Amino acid sequence: MNQARLVSLAAAVAVFTLLIAACDKNETEKAGVATEAPTAIPTAAVTTGVEPSPSIVPSDKPESNEPYTVLAENLNIPWVIEFDGDTVYISEREGAIVKLEGGVMERQSVHLNKSVRHRGEGGFLGLLLSPDFHTSKLAYAYHTYEEQGALMNRIVLIKQEGEKWTEVRSLLEGIPGASNHDGGRMAIGPDGMLYVTTGDAQQPQLAQDRSSLAGKILRLTLDGKVPADNPFADSYVYSYGHRNPQGLAWDDKGVLFNTEHGPSGDPGGHDEVNRIEAGGNYGWPTVYGDDNRIGMIAPLYHTGEEAIAPSGAVMDESNRLLIATLRGEALYRYDTVAGKMEMVFSGEGRLRDVKIHDGRIYVITNNTDGRGIPSNTDDRLLMINNVK
Repeated sequence: MNQARLVSLAAAVAVFTLLIAACDKNETEKAGVATEAPTAIPTAAVTTGVEPSPSIVPSDKPESNEPYTVLAENLNIPWVIEFDGDTVYISEREGAIVKLEGGVMERQSVHLNKSVRHRGEGGFLGLLLSPDFHTSKLAYAYHTYEEQGALMNRIVLIKQEGEKWTEVRSLLEGIPGASNHDGGRMAIGPDGMLYVTTGDAQQPQLAQDRSSLAGKILRLTLDGKVPADNPFADSYVYSYGHRNPQGLAWDDKGVLFNTEHGPSGDPGGHDEVNRIEAGGNYGWPTVYGDDNRIGMIAPLYHTGEEAIAPSGAVMDESNRLLIATLRGEALYRYDTVAGKMEMVFSGEGRLRDVKIHDGRIYVITNNTDGRGIPSNTDDRLLMINNVK
């Protein structure tokens, strides 16, 4: 581990020991530090190749004595990890997709009908390969755009065509956006439906407004329609009262869990793990933490006044939720049965997403987003070794 990384680790430990405040102190208050891209990323995005990177280590490789294996370096504000077999795809917030295959890393352009607007936390966020991607080359993308001076988010179907991706069609537009609180996580549930998180777009009252798409978990069919069995008639809304929901994961009984950023200010922190019910109201901005109100669902777990800024999440085979954290600069594990939270990996700065593939745990760092302390090789895709 180089000297810059050791300095970063020491800083992370010191910050964590001080019990950092508020998720927005943890994230939003620092938004002014984040570098804003030009007004829009052109639809003819980056196509340059990148130096070759180590190939993905086979799942039967003997355990390493090192804490992790580096699989890719010099990613630009990465957001999501996706697997097609042992080929990895990673979305980058400025508007590109990185493909890692056979030890070669290639940055591929994304051509959309509405340009990506990279501003603060907004940009090219969610990426989700279609279940038939290996043959269809189709994927779902969630990105920020600007229309008539307002920031919005949209869900689109895109297709890989050689070294580029092009928009096939839009599935849903007009999701309120802002420089912070844009949600952007997507996952296909055990029911075959598409679930999407949206932030409150810095307008907290929208989270309680069921006619708004902000501050929600949405549920769509894979072709973008409203499922007939959604909890509210003719509405994409599956649950509401969310501030900035991030991770989505299901246990082996099909129960949905999410991770979510808590409030800013004083008190701060109160980042959440929620058990999601169809039609459930999760309280933001009316209640948070241990507050209770009839008709609102309290979090399964919250961090108190400590802020960790939970991001991507995945469920392991023991119904434990692995959570990548930004402010917390660590990978946490939450036991959904015992209600216990523990840190299982740290020291590499901010972590944006986590995936399990062939029994191995993969994370991406997020130190180049303007809020971290990047090394000269950040950001990186890491395979974590020996996590028990």
